[in-house]
Amino acid sequence: MQQKKSFGLWSAMFLGIGSMVGAGIFVLLGEAGAIAGNLVWISFILGGIIALLSGYSLAKLAVEYPSRGGIVEYLVQCYGEGVFSGSLSVLFYLSAMIAIAMVAKTFGTYLTMMTIGTDSTIWVNIFSAGILVLFMLINLAGSSIIAKSENVIVIFKLSILIVFTIIAFFYIDPSLLSIKDAPPAKYIFSSVALTFFAYEGFRVITNTAEDMTDPSKLMLKSMTIAILFVMALYIVVTFAVFGNLPLPEVIKAQDYALAEAAKPAFGELGFKIMAIAALVSTASSINANLYAVTNVTYQMAKNGELPKVYKRNVWHSSEGLIISTIILIIFVIFFNLEEIAAIGSISILFIHGLVHIGHFLKIKKTKANKILVFLSIVTIALAIILALNYTSKHIPDVGYFIASGFVVAFLIEMLLRGITKRVVKKQITK
Repeated sequence: MQQKKSFGLWSAMFLGIGSMVGAGIFVLLGEAGAIAGNLVWISFILGGIIALLSGYSLAKLAVEYPSRGGIVEYLVQCYGEGVFSGSLSVLFYLSAMIAIAMVAKTFGTYLTMMTIGTDSTIWVNIFSAGILVLFMLINLAGSSIIAKSENVIVIFKLSILIVFTIIAFFYIDPSLLSIKDAPPAKYIFSSVALTFFAYEGFRVITNTAEDMTDPSKLMLKSMTIAILFVMALYIVVTFAVFGNLPLPEVIKAQDYALAEAAKPAFGELGFKIMAIAALVSTASSINANLYAVTNVTYQMAKNGELPKVYKRNVWHSSEGLIISTIILIIFVIFFNLEEIAAIGSISILFIHGLVHIGHFLKIKKTKANKILVFLSIVTIALAIILALNYTSKHIPDVGYFIASGFVVAFLIEMLLRGITKRVVKKQITK
């Protein structure tokens, strides 16, 4: 009897939206606003366009190679069963893990401030580890429960954001949105790297291809609708925030600007409600991305990239989920992740670019539009340049760190091949 597919159009869309509208809008909005000022909404449009082009390329690959491994499978398909694709797979896995750990840390920080009242490192770590364990259990229960739980979480989270935005529009001070007080236009482009990161979670939709009812019809559709919806949401939320808070206050409340912007309309209660929304959003992002990482580890183990223990069945998932969660908890507790997260994010951008370049080698099979795939490469390259330019001001040796990351991934790949005595294999053979 054929197993019922877990993901339809709505489930895939909600998974993507849940992954995108995570810590990004609550944390990156203030940071990007500190650069582009009240014109940051234009930066969100540019970041969204890059995401749409990248999403198109990934969606076409997902339809041709419907694998739970997502980007890992596309690397193997495009570059062959060798060390290069294997090293990139390891780098992608580690970068994705760092991103999830950072979101978990954000959740722990918000919950600590709401319950303890002070920024206690011990409680931040306890709450961060606790949310990871919770969603590990949810993911172990199976993909259908993941889809259902994500739908509920996303609806709750979006309801709060939409109600806040509608009411906040009645309190907007038009003078705060005046173009004459905006920073120079060049700063808009400097913040594009940050705004793209707020969309980066769209890639998790490709991980549902194997569990999707009809990928050829639903993959690109769900990807496009999810990104367009999130783009519209980011733009209206940006107007609501910058129309209620002067720029100096946005910069002062950089890490919690969205919650601070709720005070003019809702008072202190509004701050608390938006803080709760931040908790739900980060939890939702962890849920969606942990599902994606679980599939990445499963695919890598199946292809010989990780030890066999990663693909042993546990309940409705694999041991890879448990091992990944343990690694995440170690990251959360023992490492300062701020600088590492910036490096990991840029590494993911590099991997996106390499996937799109590799797509050209398979474009006859995917039947993708060459112009759109080419534009996805160009825009990702632009995002990398902007990200390096921005990050280098805070981490002068960022270029060397990125290169070191590739070297470490290569060494891990060679070590794993030596231990497992296996070579990378394609899951989809055509």
